[in-house]
Amino acid sequence: MTTEPAGTAVLRDLVFAEPTGFRPLSLDLHRAPSAGAPVVVFVHGGGWRLGSRRTMCPTMPGDLPFRRIVAAGLNVASVDYRLSGEAHFPAQVEDVCAALDWIRTQADEWGVDASRIVLWGESAGATIASLVALSDDADTRAGIRGVVDWYGPTDLVAVAEGQDALDDPSLREAGWLGHAVGADLSRAREASPLSHVRAGAVPFHIAHGTADRAVPAAQSVTFAQALLAVGADAELTLVPGAGHMWHGDVDRDALLDSAIDFCARAAA
Repeated sequence: MTTEPAGTAVLRDLVFAEPTGFRPLSLDLHRAPSAGAPVVVFVHGGGWRLGSRRTMCPTMPGDLPFRRIVAAGLNVASVDYRLSGEAHFPAQVEDVCAALDWIRTQADEWGVDASRIVLWGESAGATIASLVALSDDADTRAGIRGVVDWYGPTDLVAVAEGQDALDDPSLREAGWLGHAVGADLSRAREASPLSHVRAGAVPFHIAHGTADRAVPAAQSVTFAQALLAVGADAELTLVPGAGHMWHGDVDRDALLDSAIDFCARAAA
């Protein structure tokens, strides 16, 4: 474990899991000023094959976004997971579940309230976060109060079909599955949050750019509609002209503030 210089409140490189045959998985804990605060568990993007827990989004680099969440009175645990070059689905979901288990176990030591957790995922990380929150296992969902989904793929089959790439093994989604999406449609649907929408789901805050060429905004629209159809609370923000990772002429501060406000409400 390493710590930030005096005056900061970040505990880095906290190992939460050591999967057999793989590298240790760590998280960075950005601590709220007050003990007993809720915790936002952040899951980074990168097409399941790259990315880092140290960055919320390439257009929002560094610790500042995490510090803004902390300033709202929330802890942030930014977590690792195995990338698709290391392991295939569902390993990444299992890794985030392991991080949640570690947080629950260590909650008293680090002064966090593990009964009030909000998952926040960006792109591929949003897919993972949504799958965790929509799990059929009550123990997995314990303490989860909501999900921030920034432009996450929710229907892997539709993503591949939209690119005429069901049989393309080079697709990001294929890399995550370990095979072309069309080679096992049932498994691709199992890896799609849309397939797991159910009554009683926690609230979702979903935001997506209308000019996103990597993950079509229709993925979020369909997902939000499905959540609302079963009576779940889902708020959807479509950002005109915004590309993937909030590229373009975008008010990123407003998007960050909106997501933080949702986290505070969901964890209250």
